[in-house]
Amino acid sequence: MNSNTFRLAALAVAAGPVALLAAVPAHAAPATPTTGGEGRASAVVLRTGLDVSLLNKSVQVPLKVTLNEVQAPASAEKTALSVNVDGVEGGAPVSVLRADVATANATVDEHRAEGYTNLAKARIHVPGLPVLSLIEVEKVTSKAVCEVGRKPVAESNVLGHVAVLGKKVTLSAGGPTRVAVPGVGEVSLDLSKTVTTERTAAATALQLKVSVNPLNLNVAEVEGEVTLAEATCETPKRPKTPEKPGSTDGGATGGSTDGGSTGGDQGDGGTSGGGDVKTQTGSDTGTAPTEANLAETGGSSTTPYIAGGAALLLAVGAGATVLARRRAGSQG
Repeated sequence: MNSNTFRLAALAVAAGPVALLAAVPAHAAPATPTTGGEGRASAVVLRTGLDVSLLNKSVQVPLKVTLNEVQAPASAEKTALSVNVDGVEGGAPVSVLRADVATANATVDEHRAEGYTNLAKARIHVPGLPVLSLIEVEKVTSKAVCEVGRKPVAESNVLGHVAVLGKKVTLSAGGPTRVAVPGVGEVSLDLSKTVTTERTAAATALQLKVSVNPLNLNVAEVEGEVTLAEATCETPKRPKTPEKPGSTDGGATGGSTDGGSTGGDQGDGGTSGGGDVKTQTGSDTGTAPTEANLAETGGSSTTPYIAGGAALLLAVGAGATVLARRRAGSQG
């Protein structure tokens, strides 16, 4: 009887603080999200920036059109493009482009961005030249690929024959090709222009500088640029690496109010062999100041409750001990 009473009192005193500590809610440190910048990609089959001068009005009519211009993620497919230009060709629609295939695709994910354009059996016209094509191409393609961890790639291909103002021409990568037709005008072509940087790429299959004076159907002059099969891309940024939980321990063990900066210095020292490392400033508003305050005061807001509960249980245990002794004395 006596031994049982003492055992119960001892168990109550030992178990009390454990129960109180278990009732205090635990707060987990916020996780650092892994984020990365999105890549970009675009593609366009045809883009024109032309000025059409009219004979009888002495004005310029802009002819700015695009076909299948897309930005990731998107795709487009169209084989004919007609526009209306006031005062030209008797008010009839002007067929700027006709093609058997005219597609543009742009795709982007977290690791790769790609733009792609394909144009086949294409004929381009300008106002005032309804029969004679400004340019005819058999097939042109452009592709730009930007992938994380790799150098961006841009490439363009012009396959088959090319005819400008009715003349077959041989294009050169060494510089622009110029074609002049008496009584019609002049066209300058740049073949397969590609540009790459550390994170971007751009490819254009053909770029034309146009200056024609057809003197037909109320058109005096057409000047400007025409771009065929263009693709661009930008590499997605690498995802940020989450901070390791131990990187903020230095701020808590410093014992001073500027423990966050101390933790940053120690974090840098631990990773100095891994390349460029920026000073960590996240501990200024994270969990490190709370731990530094605990080091200064020796406890948290729950300490009074734990101490009070422990004292109460000790008193209960002492009372049970006295009562047990009295009962033992009376029985003796």
